[in-house]
Amino acid sequence: MLVSLTNINKFYNGNQVLSNINLTIDENDRIGLVGINGCGKSTLLKIITGSVNPDRFTEKDGIVSFASKTSVGYLEQMGSLNSENTVIAEMRSVFSHYYEAIDRLREIEKEIADGDDSGSDEYMQLSSWLEANDGYNTDVKIKTVLNGMGFSGEELERTVSGFSGGEKTRLAIARLLLEEPNLLILDEPTNHLDFKTVMWLEDYLKGYKGAILIVSHDRYFLDRLCTSICEIERGFLTRYKGNYSTFVRLKEEAVARQSKEYELQQKEIAKMEDYVARNLVRASTSKSAKSRIKALDKMERIDKPFSEEKHAKIRFTYAIEPPIDVLSVKGIDISVGEGAGRKTLLEELSFNVRRGEKVGIIGDNGIGKSTLLKIIQEKLEHKGIVRWNSNIKISYFEQESTNLNKELTVMEELHHRYPSMSELEVRSLLAQVRLTGENVFKETGVISGGERAKLCFAIMMQEHGNVLILDEPTNHLDLASKEAIECALEEYTGTVIFVSHDRYLLSRIADRIIELRSDESEIYEFGFEKYMEVFKERQNAQRIATETAKKIKAEAAAKEKNAKVYKNKQQRSAEANRRNQIRQTENEIEELQQQLDALNEEISHEEVFSNYELMNEKCTEIENIKQKIDDLFDLLVELDA
Repeated sequence: MLVSLTNINKFYNGNQVLSNINLTIDENDRIGLVGINGCGKSTLLKIITGSVNPDRFTEKDGIVSFASKTSVGYLEQMGSLNSENTVIAEMRSVFSHYYEAIDRLREIEKEIADGDDSGSDEYMQLSSWLEANDGYNTDVKIKTVLNGMGFSGEELERTVSGFSGGEKTRLAIARLLLEEPNLLILDEPTNHLDFKTVMWLEDYLKGYKGAILIVSHDRYFLDRLCTSICEIERGFLTRYKGNYSTFVRLKEEAVARQSKEYELQQKEIAKMEDYVARNLVRASTSKSAKSRIKALDKMERIDKPFSEEKHAKIRFTYAIEPPIDVLSVKGIDISVGEGAGRKTLLEELSFNVRRGEKVGIIGDNGIGKSTLLKIIQEKLEHKGIVRWNSNIKISYFEQESTNLNKELTVMEELHHRYPSMSELEVRSLLAQVRLTGENVFKETGVISGGERAKLCFAIMMQEHGNVLILDEPTNHLDLASKEAIECALEEYTGTVIFVSHDRYLLSRIADRIIELRSDESEIYEFGFEKYMEVFKERQNAQRIATETAKKIKAEAAAKEKNAKVYKNKQQRSAEANRRNQIRQTENEIEELQQQLDALNEEISHEEVFSNYELMNEKCTEIENIKQKIDDLFDLLVELDA
């Protein structure tokens, strides 16, 4: 057990947001926390992290217990990156204790080289500690995580202050992953990530050594990562075993079962109450009626299943049927900026769209996807040809909703566009997308991103376009609204061209995929699931190719090293032989010199120089020794050369 929550309650403005919540988080748990907007998910996370206190009524309420070994990492807490640091310095600050130890090792090495061995024991301890904690590989860890989060090598020396808000969020996630807390809490971690980065994060978190608690509207993310789902509904928390898809199925089954049990009990209660009403006043049956009253009092009543808030009812229709060939795009460029500052993101792109097709456009952030949607609507200058066929009516959903007048209220926005609509018709249309109550009288500039998206959907429903162009339509929506827009697009029989990072939407809606990359584009004549298969196959092929290239390079380096080692061995052997020969030659010269000295001594004696034959023999021997000494000296000169 890492964390235990007992009877957690929280009130805001007199409303109980959290009611008697109990939750235990164990090591290696993968928990997804879900619920409608405003249900208290973020409040619960803040209670766990200690930034918000629960409301307590007794000593047994509002208890948050942590195991002694628990370390908590919370994404929101990491918002305060040091803006003056470079990216690499900010990430290295996580491992400052390792870098300090390595610096100390270098100091000790210098001391030992200078003859001071007093730090030897400390050196051994630090080396063992670093090896045991993989402290020597911190730079490898840092670059692996940063690369996965979309930061290239050239960005490592940029200061944090120079990045956008979304990029800083990615840096915060990267730093949090490097810290490796054993309870990792992430609140909407995929909001600023393209799907390639999301997939990397999923794979990284799958192997994460610790528990993870995630709040997310990304159902694909929850499906791939979570082993249990906790739903907050009307203040109560219910835990379901399995991923998000399993949770949906189990909840539907539980609601159906509870509904059936509730209906059966209500019928039984009605039957008993009817019996009591008819028989209580009769003397003969009064006792029996009273027994039923007692039974009713003791009965454990089944709660009526919660009737969820009505979901948005979005439906796109059109009256004019377009021709088979809807759009032809030939040789366009995707460029941004004006004049000298104009930058080309993609040199050339061509594609066709036919009636009823649903084309998903994907690619990294900043690659030009939104720009492409504007280009095909002739809202931006471009090269090449964009040709729409006749009888085409476009309805456009813009990601930032800049087409709304921020000074108009929600109702005024619709009245301004469709003055013939009555107030009742406007209210009815807004109610379909779940814009009700006071929200309809708020200015569009102050309502939430999700509410602005719903207003845009209401406008599109009135436009009756036979071609829908959508830029990230699910970005600001809760799960229920996402499902509503998916159903609407799935049922829509017209043509859809949309940009999205929402893999669930792409998987459900797109029957063709256009991928934009920094140097090229690629069109896939199939849906997102098949695209993912191709993408993973290519990734594996690239990984294998990279590993093979590394292996070949390593083998070549090893071969070269071995050749050098072999060569050095030969050189060392030859040098050893040369020195040995020099020593042997010097020894021979010394021995011969001793012999020569002895002969010279002998011929000075009378018994020798008076004997002609003996004297002649000794002189011949002396000359031979001298010659040998001269030859050996010549050899010595050669060996020393």
